[in-house]
Amino acid sequence: MGFGVQGSGVTGSVQASSIRTLSTLNPEPSNPLSPSTTMVTMPIIGHGVDLVEVARIAALLDEHGPRFVERCFTEAEQAYAESGRRHRAERYAARFAGKEAVLKALGTGWRQGIAWRNVEVRRQPSGRPTLALSGGCAEWAARLGIVEWHLSLSHAGGFAVASVIAWGAAS
Repeated sequence: MGFGVQGSGVTGSVQASSIRTLSTLNPEPSNPLSPSTTMVTMPIIGHGVDLVEVARIAALLDEHGPRFVERCFTEAEQAYAESGRRHRAERYAARFAGKEAVLKALGTGWRQGIAWRNVEVRRQPSGRPTLALSGGCAEWAARLGIVEWHLSLSHAGGFAVASVIAWGAAS
């Protein structure tokens, strides 16, 4: 039994450890099962979830200020989080959870030469969060055969959560 997955132009269902997606050459938005649709299989290499208490991140921001921010977040992440003072701690907490979720998907933790800033949570103009890996983190992901990441972030009720799926190459 599977459940629906929707994202930028792909729809499919999760089946055990692989995902079957529909990929269209000439997509018809009203009919995703049009004759131009083909099936591909993308294995799920890893899945990570992390939950962060926003108050914990707010305390780290208050206690350690720039030292904490510069150690853990890229300039782009800092710029986004600082752009809305009212939601500053929530934005940092969601990005922190995203970084932790990536490491859980990789199965490495903070070892194997991976640093906090090797995982960057980006935001597309549409608002969709994406990931950019660098350094030891990118090397480890390549060794595992990860070619694509899907990230979901949310925050409510004093908590921020991130879910990350690491996908292998389509076959």
